[in-house]
Amino acid sequence: MKNFTVLPICVVLLFIRTSTSLDSITQSAPLRDGETLVSSGGVFEMGFFSPGKSNNRYLGIWYMHISPLTVVWVANREAPISDGSGILVTNDQGILALVDSTNRTVWSSSSSIIAEKPIVRLLDTGNLIISDQKYSKDHFIWQSFDYPCDTLLPGMKLGFNLVTGLNRFLSSWRSPDDPGQGENVLKLERRGYPQSFQFRRNVIHFRAGSWNGLYFTGYPVQKQNPVYKAKFVFNDKEAYYEYELVNSSVYSRIVMSPSGIGKRLVWSNQRGIWEIISANLADQCDNYGLCGAYSLCDFSSSRVCHCLKGFVPRNVEQWNISDWSGGCVRKALLDCNSLDSFRKYRGVKLPDTSSSRFNKTMSLEECRQSCLRNCSCTAYANLDIRDGGSGCLVWFKDLIDMKQLPQGGQDIFIRVPASELDFFEEKRYWNNNKRKLIGITVGSITINMSVILIVFGLIRCARKSKLKRSGKTKIYYSRNPCYNDLRMEDTEIQIFDLSVIVKATNNFSNINKLGEGGFGSVYKGTLGHGQELAVKRLSEYSIQGLEEFKNEVLLIAKLQHRNLVKLLGCCIEREEKLLIYEYMPNKSLDQFIFDEIRSKLLDWTKRFHIINGIARGLVYLHQDSRLRVIHRDLKTSNILLDTNLNPKISDFGLARTLWGDQIEAKTNRIAGTYGYMSPEYVMHGDFSIKSDVFSFGVILLEIISGKKNRGFSDLENYLNLLGYAWRLWREGMALELMDQALGERFNPSEVIQCIQVGLLCVQQRPEDRPDMSSVVLMLNGEKSLPDPHVPAYYIERKIPEADPSSEKCNPSSPNEMSLSIFEAR
Repeated sequence: MKNFTVLPICVVLLFIRTSTSLDSITQSAPLRDGETLVSSGGVFEMGFFSPGKSNNRYLGIWYMHISPLTVVWVANREAPISDGSGILVTNDQGILALVDSTNRTVWSSSSSIIAEKPIVRLLDTGNLIISDQKYSKDHFIWQSFDYPCDTLLPGMKLGFNLVTGLNRFLSSWRSPDDPGQGENVLKLERRGYPQSFQFRRNVIHFRAGSWNGLYFTGYPVQKQNPVYKAKFVFNDKEAYYEYELVNSSVYSRIVMSPSGIGKRLVWSNQRGIWEIISANLADQCDNYGLCGAYSLCDFSSSRVCHCLKGFVPRNVEQWNISDWSGGCVRKALLDCNSLDSFRKYRGVKLPDTSSSRFNKTMSLEECRQSCLRNCSCTAYANLDIRDGGSGCLVWFKDLIDMKQLPQGGQDIFIRVPASELDFFEEKRYWNNNKRKLIGITVGSITINMSVILIVFGLIRCARKSKLKRSGKTKIYYSRNPCYNDLRMEDTEIQIFDLSVIVKATNNFSNINKLGEGGFGSVYKGTLGHGQELAVKRLSEYSIQGLEEFKNEVLLIAKLQHRNLVKLLGCCIEREEKLLIYEYMPNKSLDQFIFDEIRSKLLDWTKRFHIINGIARGLVYLHQDSRLRVIHRDLKTSNILLDTNLNPKISDFGLARTLWGDQIEAKTNRIAGTYGYMSPEYVMHGDFSIKSDVFSFGVILLEIISGKKNRGFSDLENYLNLLGYAWRLWREGMALELMDQALGERFNPSEVIQCIQVGLLCVQQRPEDRPDMSSVVLMLNGEKSLPDPHVPAYYIERKIPEADPSSEKCNPSSPNEMSLSIFEAR
């Protein structure tokens, strides 16, 4: 590098940031290690720092008044300096250079423009700029915003410049100790209509999708917020994503973690922490192209991948063993003429747009006609969904990486031959003569079906009457008005006949009995065609009645997630109230972790998988579902395990919904299970999402230890499981909590992190507990963990030996009496 003069370094400063600060860098005033460059408003600061446990020195930019140090940009991320000898200088052409004590240039800026009077300043936006004093201050020769690291700040552009070829993208740090470019990169791609991809080790890992005017179609729709406004610009010169703050006094950033999780954060002055607004908590369907071509990925479904209508698996054998990579193919070839039509799919992540074309001015009908005229066109959709929709986006070649979203997404029209359409789909496009033909056909079918149904009804009534007269069963057929309530709700619950369930469970035989709980008994059932069921039968002695039954039916019918048990239907006939679920062959979690033999089947990898699955299910209930649901009875016996030991939350009889912005509620009826209920719920009847967080913390510690919180006793200190875990944590012996069945086969750091998360979840005060989205990030090392305080129900004392005479006078202690309150279930 020419024209640089390096002054000798006399003092080496490694970890101490001095108060010496500059407002600009010039040829005569370079920036040395130990000095900082401060923005005019004191928002950002630039200087030398050492990340994490590293001794290396890097030149970076961070928020000036936020602790701990929050670095948003690093200059020499690939070339650290081993000591405090670094100097940042500028030459007479306006080029920055970072040099060490040997006068070696470890990093430099570059620009084709030569400045006559260069000056380097740090703006309050966090942008380091080089300008020429001869021109306007807004005339930048070079800016750090063009070279992002792992952080996107307001005003930064993520995308490319079509004129200069500049491509701005995010790349993660390698680790908290190393800001070098990691294996995760987030960038826009130019092929077809621009879309956002996340690459991992240079392979597509996740596709956020194309911009539809409001959001990227691969993300669930975000609620309007008072913090920021996002936009996507695409013209002849540029294509980029950018966001700006609604309130400039708020600090906000988007950061990509070393493991690839993208988080949008906002600084909370009140709590002194970075709060997560949103995070791309990927599920299985976010793996790019998981289901292959012409298929739809639905994470809430028990079978994740589904061929689109009119398509079949390319390789049936592979498909049946959950290898969906081969995708699907058409059952019938396209006619490639005006007889072809389109099937509409709602609320999906649009397929990969790499092979797409677009037109910003076409209407949706013009888009349809354009696609129909081109035999290679496979689908079409609106380019922009604002104001009723506008523009045209059409696909050619295979449709890849589609996902069914619980919220958001977009409508797409997929081309199919007319022979594959249903009657009501076909008649939208057929001519008048064909419409008449369909009308006649449908009319004939309707009349015939009506006759068949009438005959079937008469036969069925006769059989019911005969069954009543025979006296072979004590259960009589009678419809309950509750059915009307269920049908009035917007559900698709299947109503089973009692006779079908009686036959399926062998008349509720003890041989078929799977278990028993507060609701009643659970039986295994098998329908005539071989489908296995789990039938929950309400006991006449249960504290749960018809209202709890209706609550569970209506609530869980509206909830669909991979980590929630699937309700297949219900049955209400006179005395009987039955819930019919998918059958879980491995039964409940408590039958594994608390069993001396079966606990050995759950190694640490399986347990950690179960912990994460429960957490994701709760994130869905608390945040991502249409309703905000508080479970209120979360415990190990209500966590069911499928064939692959995937956890599924069950038993929603006590669950409650919160509406709108409501975050908590109160009840006079305390119902639940002792050992899992939060203190504010037990004492005052207050429940919120933090009540479920407490229960989750108890379950997490039980999974790790293999011990029940309820009934656990630390003989030395008379502690419950929470107190015992806290004492071990405080004394630096957390690993002693581990279940002995695990032996030495576990990751110590992962276990310790899980114990810390568990203790954070069981804090006495609800506000001290994290929410479940933060818990998921904590479990996977994506969020710094605060130190836990003393957990709830913590009493550490030596209890003196009891006086035998006092026992005679007072046989029941107050503690024993209070515990009996919680034996309701």
